[in-house]
Amino acid sequence: MFEADMWTNLWIVLSLFYLVWLFAWAKRQLGSVTLAVLFAVIVVYLTFYQYPFLVWIPVVLFLFAFFFRGMFEKIPEGDKKPDYLRY
Repeated sequence: MFEADMWTNLWIVLSLFYLVWLFAWAKRQLGSVTLAVLFAVIVVYLTFYQYPFLVWIPVVLFLFAFFFRGMFEKIPEGDKKPDYLRY
């Protein structure tokens, strides 16, 4: 009984966390709070209740964004284009 409650609580926490994360992103991208709420609720509903195997994709994306945020900044930029890209 305790194990089932634990998984249910974990599912609720994940859905709330994902809802807030998606809402914050959608508010920045869409510029409207109403559209952001609508978008976030629809995506969370589809993800958690219609296609629950997709829940782990945003968890992996969050972990990647959190732990490897500076990884791409360490890659040096090239000044020149390769010869095959020059016209």
